[in-house]
Amino acid sequence: MGKVLVVEDNDVLRMSVVQALVENGHSVSEVGDGEEATERLQEESYDVVLTDMRMPRKSGLEVLRFAKHINELTVVIMMTAFGTIESAVEAMKNGAYDYIQKPFELEELEVKLNRALEHRRDSGVLQILRSQGNLLLEHNNIVGHSPQIKKVLEIIKKIAKSNASILITGETGTGKELIASLAHYNSLRSKQSFVKVNCAALQENLLESELFGHEKGAFTSADRQRIGRFEQASGGTLFLDEIGDMSPSTQAKVLRVLQEQEFERLGGMKTIRVDVRIIAATNKNLKDAIANNRFREDLYYRLNTVSIEMPALRERKEDVLPLANFFVKKYGDELKKNIVGFSPQAAKYLTRHNWPGNIRELQNAIERAILMAESNLIETEDLSLNSSSAESSSADALKIKIPPSGIKLDDLERDTILEALKMSNWVQKDAAELLGVSRRVLNYKVKIHNITHERWRRKVNG
Repeated sequence: MGKVLVVEDNDVLRMSVVQALVENGHSVSEVGDGEEATERLQEESYDVVLTDMRMPRKSGLEVLRFAKHINELTVVIMMTAFGTIESAVEAMKNGAYDYIQKPFELEELEVKLNRALEHRRDSGVLQILRSQGNLLLEHNNIVGHSPQIKKVLEIIKKIAKSNASILITGETGTGKELIASLAHYNSLRSKQSFVKVNCAALQENLLESELFGHEKGAFTSADRQRIGRFEQASGGTLFLDEIGDMSPSTQAKVLRVLQEQEFERLGGMKTIRVDVRIIAATNKNLKDAIANNRFREDLYYRLNTVSIEMPALRERKEDVLPLANFFVKKYGDELKKNIVGFSPQAAKYLTRHNWPGNIRELQNAIERAILMAESNLIETEDLSLNSSSAESSSADALKIKIPPSGIKLDDLERDTILEALKMSNWVQKDAAELLGVSRRVLNYKVKIHNITHERWRRKVNG
């Protein structure tokens, strides 16, 4: 839940909105005009400002500019009547996150507000990364030092000045949305809107309305005009999350926007031109989807101008503790608990866990651990991880699949040792424990199979 300022000169509407938001658990302040809003914004900080467009003394646009001047992380949603809808679109180009058209259902407002709060949290993460020097392009890393994540950051650095489409692939929870944000905020479009759409969250007809907008009367429940996400993102970036769940007919319409930068709202005749960069993400294998006629090949190649594959967290175990410490700082500050780190046992437990839910699972685990911790160190018992994943991950991960063509015993042994080393972050002592052998035996086998790693070379040279 968030801290919200409602700015509306209509007393009845303002109090209805305030009551609904309070009932949904938000902390809400309310003022009756733009002048009062600017005074309140000087006194207090808010996650979201919900403001009318036309008001006495100061307009909604003036409130927007002032809110962004005071705190660039404040998210602003514009409330607009039909006659001011174009002004709302203009406000979005000047930094507003979204708009809602009067009269509106309170359920619709809650959906938009929750999206705004999620955007506010994401922006806060990005600001922390900037403050640590980990986000800017002159730096090579974002929370983590693994070769895989450095490769991702290097790609973003190379395409910073480009408007090329990006396709981000990877398992759920690997940070695809954060990387999309990073690509946007380090691009030439960074001052413009970054608009997100989850393609898996909406049915086909609702997704098309969300993307392209609609005119009044376009379908049974279309009782007013709606501006779509493509239009809202014009000048900036549109992030299409879970694009692998998009229907073929909607894919065709998205392809047209990519090719021609134009479309019509549902039920409309007017062609609308936009200037939008597309970043798409999916956890599905799109090549398989193409082979099964579930995804358009031409759209795939349009999106895949730049390809970024996000590694699973289990594939970059060296990043687990840096990420965990980042979340300790984030949630320690938010929850006002002085947590300085992890006990040695807890740190080892974190690196041993297989993280099937990836970064999202780690993030949730650390937030929960901070709530449970009774000292300034997080202990193993505070983490409450899925024991089957933590304790059986080594056994599960080391199960070997023998191909029908067979496999040489030496190759099988080498592959097993490599897998154990990867799981142990290339620490031979821990890998030996996983394999049930002494460190001396493992060291001998490593030499026999000519296995090397840059971390070992650094130690030798250092």
